[in-house]
Amino acid sequence: MNVCAICGEERSANDIWFLLAENRWEDKLRVLHWTDRLAAHNGIQPVCSPAHVRELVVHWMTTGSLDYPFARTSFWAGPARRYGRTRAAKGVADISAVQQIGELAVHRESMERVLVESPQSLKAILDALLEGLRHATAATEAGAQSKDVAFCALAPEV
Repeated sequence: MNVCAICGEERSANDIWFLLAENRWEDKLRVLHWTDRLAAHNGIQPVCSPAHVRELVVHWMTTGSLDYPFARTSFWAGPARRYGRTRAAKGVADISAVQQIGELAVHRESMERVLVESPQSLKAILDALLEGLRHATAATEAGAQSKDVAFCALAPEV
């Protein structure tokens, strides 16, 4: 059983979900197509919709972490309920064989400045991310394998 990192919804076999994987050393975040094998690893967050991917990406951009504690409400029964399964052993998950939808990389010092001085400039990045997710979702629903969607947006220098 897998649950969304944002809302706690349980995943059924036919749902189109996404995985987010962070590389804290490089300040990179990868958005991946769903695979059951990878979903069980520490550091990988399952997400149920493009809107929740966006929410978790915003959280990652502002905090530098995929840990999203705000979703816990009274129906959560602690960490076991949150993850709904035993997580794989700690360590770096091998995501090389998983189809990637997109990747974000940030420069933390610049990100902090942009968030203070011009947070609306990040809208272009988030819009590109959502477009890539819509494309990936539509391709999956149509039964086709979508190609990687490259999205890139630059925040204006501040």
